[in-house]
Amino acid sequence: MGALRPWHIAILVVVLVLLFGAKRLPDAARSLGRSMRILKAETKGLAEDDVNGKAEAQSGRQPLDSQPSERPVADPVERVREK
Repeated sequence: MGALRPWHIAILVVVLVLLFGAKRLPDAARSLGRSMRILKAETKGLAEDDVNGKAEAQSGRQPLDSQPSERPVADPVERVREK
């Protein structure tokens, strides 16, 4: 019952031709194709932007210094003892 048979498709085509007319169907199909191309291009662009954004975020990170800093780090315990 859920499968489409060839006669289902034929009835659908006849109904579409009766509703929209033979002249308007090619225009509708053409505009649908253009919309699908635009959608595909935009989703591809978003995916590339996402990949580029992740690459930029990772390249912007700075490595930790392997050398200790020149000024000593103040120890909170030593501060309390000094007072």
